[in-house]
Amino acid sequence: MIPNEMDETMNQLKRDRQFRPLPVPSVTLGGLFGDRQEAICDATAEILLDRCVKAGMLQAIDTSQPSPGIVIPIQPWGGTTQMFWDSDLGKSIETIAYSLYRKPNPHLEARVDAIVDMYEKMQDEDGYLNAWFQRVQPDRRWTNLRDHHELYCAGHLIEGAVAYYQATGKRKLLDVMCRYVDYMIKVFGHGEGQMPGYCGHEEIELALVKLARVTGEKKYLDLSKFFIDERGTEPHFFTAEAIRDGRDAADFHQKTYEYGQAHQPVREQKKVVGHAVRAMYLYSGMADIATEYNDDSLTAALETLWDDLTTKQMYVTGGIGPAASNEGFTDYYDLPNESAYAETCASVGLVFWANRMLGRGPNRRYADIMEQALYNGAMSGLSLDGKTFFYENPLESAGKHHRWIWHHCPCCPPNIARLLTSVGSYMYALAADEIAVHLYGESKARFEIAGAKVELSQETRYPWDGAVRFAVSLDRPARFALSLRIPEWAEGAGIKVNGETLGLATVTVDGYARIQREWKNGDRVELDIPLRPRAIWANPLVRQDAGRTALMRGPLVYCVETTDNGEGLNGIALASDVSSAKLTEVPGLRGVVALDLPATRDEPNWGTSLYRTSPPSRKKTTARFVPYPFWDNREPGEMLVWVRAGEARGE
Repeated sequence: MIPNEMDETMNQLKRDRQFRPLPVPSVTLGGLFGDRQEAICDATAEILLDRCVKAGMLQAIDTSQPSPGIVIPIQPWGGTTQMFWDSDLGKSIETIAYSLYRKPNPHLEARVDAIVDMYEKMQDEDGYLNAWFQRVQPDRRWTNLRDHHELYCAGHLIEGAVAYYQATGKRKLLDVMCRYVDYMIKVFGHGEGQMPGYCGHEEIELALVKLARVTGEKKYLDLSKFFIDERGTEPHFFTAEAIRDGRDAADFHQKTYEYGQAHQPVREQKKVVGHAVRAMYLYSGMADIATEYNDDSLTAALETLWDDLTTKQMYVTGGIGPAASNEGFTDYYDLPNESAYAETCASVGLVFWANRMLGRGPNRRYADIMEQALYNGAMSGLSLDGKTFFYENPLESAGKHHRWIWHHCPCCPPNIARLLTSVGSYMYALAADEIAVHLYGESKARFEIAGAKVELSQETRYPWDGAVRFAVSLDRPARFALSLRIPEWAEGAGIKVNGETLGLATVTVDGYARIQREWKNGDRVELDIPLRPRAIWANPLVRQDAGRTALMRGPLVYCVETTDNGEGLNGIALASDVSSAKLTEVPGLRGVVALDLPATRDEPNWGTSLYRTSPPSRKKTTARFVPYPFWDNREPGEMLVWVRAGEARGE
């Protein structure tokens, strides 16, 4: 075979590969992720349910009680966040399901069983299920898909049903949701009497893929693909729907179909626009469908959108969506720090999307961003004790931004909780002849490959230490590939198999060290990832970061807080090469490693003048930087990610 033909054959094989995440029960975690899961098991899971009950969500689905009616007033956009209550319960059920893998809890399981019974009893004979449109506005069913979140709510209930079935073996909620989706298949389509519609807030698309994978029913994949293929096509469904419903088609929330990524067919979209969470859920569903159908046209569109987001519209934390006005995107390079919206759900959604982009094969460009968004933009949304939450995640605070107990739109608490309790499935992905390790952390993964039952153990203190040791246990020798991500920032990484050094350059494909061999019980792999502190500068077009630098070590973004450095953080300027940082474990932050660096600081001797002709005097000091995801877990105060650059230099 001539070289060009060989290259094309390899490219085709890569295109046709399908990697799927390991099921959540197949991965057990220790280390940092294990600690986060413990907090959710011990606190967050039940807190979510308690606060849903307090908000009135159980009364809304309990047909033995009168309907609560409109508890949260209808807003000018024609809806209320009460319409989303099914989604909050769905995500809470999903979180609890994942928590049961780690720590059985009969009391919590019984509470979920009671909720499932209520949903089963509430379900209409035709399969329809939605608390708002059954018990508050039954005459408005399927009349405003653009704004009213019907399919979005169904999607989160589907995800909860799949997780709960996998956790407990109980099929009741899964069967309820299958009946609902079977009804949807009759409602949506191009046949006589059907609607060529889709949801204004994407989510159902990725949920249907999960349902198809757990049931083996391709019809659920086909419905997901239908919703994706229809989006943004002309004549526009949302326009026709509004006219049919007697509404002004031009007068609606945000007044642009870009808000819900419905302004063009999805394969024609080139720029990431609109509501950030909606965009991430859409792209996640598209990536899943691209994997399941080997759809290169969807993959190509997603690659363009990925580059648009990550090179022009993403915070260094992996936060996305700078504006509160649309909970989403504005202009290129518009990344304000103190007013950053950067919703927790949006970073969670970016993790979803990145993970699904890995469905067609390991590629560092996606996995590196997945890790960055997971550790920083998403994980910051949950306090260390698991009891309070961030909705917005600014990169600068004057001391007034703190986690809250609940929210009138409580989408973020269960979203970050369900991500962290299922994070093991984001770490590993399996194909017919390859296991890929996307994320590092103390863990054990169990799977079958090449006819062998395998347990792959990671022993590591990552992200505090870059030594990762793998032990392979098999019931019989087997030939397959083990692919290990080598982060782009990991200069000088090294790898050994059974003590023998491998040349990374000879085995690295798309940023992964691909080790293909016959594996035997007891084989060991040693991966060393240098975790040198590094200075980060923003593109000069990001005007808010001009003259400033941020610090990273491994996947973690670092920040300064008042509790370590006193007030007036904007007066800090780094004074030396960041490689001189001293690593220090911070008391009260569960093993968190801080960076102590030489710096200079403005003297607090300015006086009463607002302006003067001489600059402030400066003094030498040491600045302590702590990982951004753990800020606001001690004394309240200021926080700053981007500090004055001074003499800081990177490696």
